[in-house]
Amino acid sequence: MSDVRVIIQRDSEREERVVTTGTTAAELFPGERTVVAARVAGELKDLAYAVADGEVVEPVEISSEDGLNILRHSTAHVMAQAVQQLFPEAKLGIGPPVKDGFYYDFDVEKPFTPEDLKAIEKKMQEIQKRGQKFSRRVVTDEAAREELADEPYKLELIGIKGSASSDDGADVEVGGGELTIYDNLDPKTGDLCWKDLCRGPHLPTTRFIPAFKLMRNAAAYWRGSEKNPMLQRIYGTAWPTKDELKAHLEFLEEAAKRDHRKLGNELDLFSFPDEIGPGLAVFHPKGGIIRRAMEDYSRRRHEEEGYEFVYSPHATKGKLFEKSGHLDWYADGMYPPMQLDDGVDYYLKPMNCPMHNLIFDARGRSYRELPLRLFEFGTVYRYEKSGVVHGLTRSRGFTQDDAHIYCTKEQMAQELDRTLTFVLNLLRDYGLTDFYLELSTKDPEKFVGSDEIWEEATETLRQVAEKQGLPLVPDPGGAAFYGPKISVQCKDAIGRTWQMSTVQLDFNLPERFDLEYTGPDGTKQRPVMIHRALFGSIERFFAVLLEHYAGAFPVWLAPVQAVGIPIGDAHIPYLQEFAAKARKKGLRVDVDASSDRMQKKIRNQQKAKVPFMIIAGDEDMANGAVSFRYRDGSQENGIPVEDAIAKIQKAVEDRVQV
Repeated sequence: MSDVRVIIQRDSEREERVVTTGTTAAELFPGERTVVAARVAGELKDLAYAVADGEVVEPVEISSEDGLNILRHSTAHVMAQAVQQLFPEAKLGIGPPVKDGFYYDFDVEKPFTPEDLKAIEKKMQEIQKRGQKFSRRVVTDEAAREELADEPYKLELIGIKGSASSDDGADVEVGGGELTIYDNLDPKTGDLCWKDLCRGPHLPTTRFIPAFKLMRNAAAYWRGSEKNPMLQRIYGTAWPTKDELKAHLEFLEEAAKRDHRKLGNELDLFSFPDEIGPGLAVFHPKGGIIRRAMEDYSRRRHEEEGYEFVYSPHATKGKLFEKSGHLDWYADGMYPPMQLDDGVDYYLKPMNCPMHNLIFDARGRSYRELPLRLFEFGTVYRYEKSGVVHGLTRSRGFTQDDAHIYCTKEQMAQELDRTLTFVLNLLRDYGLTDFYLELSTKDPEKFVGSDEIWEEATETLRQVAEKQGLPLVPDPGGAAFYGPKISVQCKDAIGRTWQMSTVQLDFNLPERFDLEYTGPDGTKQRPVMIHRALFGSIERFFAVLLEHYAGAFPVWLAPVQAVGIPIGDAHIPYLQEFAAKARKKGLRVDVDASSDRMQKKIRNQQKAKVPFMIIAGDEDMANGAVSFRYRDGSQENGIPVEDAIAKIQKAVEDRVQV
């Protein structure tokens, strides 16, 4: 046998090795059980791949992003095999890896039950223990159709290979025209146990699946289209170790406790009445207090920063959105038009920027007025599909804290720097501190403006972002059609990442609206336009803070900052007088005058996550004092009334979390 020369690449280290022809990638990494695949010339390959002369081979660890995807996709195949063994009539859809797990779609007569999922998971464990081998083979279209004649959805995928969607891409070899089937083979006899149309790669055997769990099932349209049949989707998760699986399940349990929809109901903050429709929330009094406190502080900080407040209507003639280009670029995300008596189409506005441009253009502007910072709490409406509507984080009606800054080209860099610094500091004021930045650059298939303008704007944003000293992550092709953007990504108290503020440059709208200002030399010049949303939307930011704090808001945002707890009915008037004094200081203080016993009142306020409880009995009344109880159950006794009120005031002013 002849020899072949290969290069083993591990991070920055390279090792040249001479091996015999036919050597597999697995044989390059003997005993390294955490290596589950190989990257050869930039492409992922099974460990059974025979390396060729001159190839560069990188090991793929199971804990890497690619390794996790391979683990989870292989587990999805094991789940599909288990389903078809238990439900032979089930027809296969697709089964890709997704964030933290995987799913597989099935066409079955009846939806899966929780008992079915338990049985499927048990069957998966049996398959995993057998150590079935994942074996790849290339097939022709005709052979694949013959082998999978009983799988109508797979036959459809064969017909669209080469132009499949991203979901389909998990199970179909797209590009290059090569079609592959993966067989699950018995490790002892080599007999076929199951097979699936799939591009791979996969783990060597099912024994490489260390830890998994099925999570839930849901209905899902085939290939995401409402015109297609409804299938049953089973979600699962898989991890490199049992400890990591346990940690993930504990994380999910904590996330479920913090779900803003659950807390919103428990704390009486907001609701989504069926009579109004999905994705359209109403805020209850306590939720309204929190929202107003958020808005009031934001408004004050914006005024200090030189922003001017404007207001615009909720609906407009369609021609405005023709002029802005939204009817060309964004029509699918807008509500259908309303045709009024004048025969003109009116639209609910999906964004505020076109109206702010009209405000800028309402009169002549001088360079002396720039930068002009226009700000609005503007309610917008977007027709999200019902399947993606999710509480306050993905809704159909929401209020943006929307700002548009008009400046000269010479002011652009300084204004972007000032804006991003302001955004980050304001987010910190609300208690969010763990950030990184994302730079979204031009989509080569979808943009307006010259390459030169894009390059200058992108480099300016890059320099502005780097000045913050935060990690900067590239997002190639992620920009809107009108210009690049920086987005602030923030981690919450349990490590989840949320996209918060965005700062975007726009070359499109100033041109479309023919916006001009008079320069120092008297000539008409085009302003640079910066789009900036700090919260994104007030509703979404409300949800993020609610989950970040698990409902226990800092004192300045808490709907009720303190509650008086009388030891007996005789002490109610004393505490009501305390509450009246506190309210005159601008504090939100109530008294629990219900017939409940004192201990139950304390438990009720703990559940309501009230920051402070003010307790009073005979001795307190005699001394003009109260007892001060904190969220954690600790207590200070004998505090004079004025000192107690001052203590609450200081907690509000310091924006502390107690």
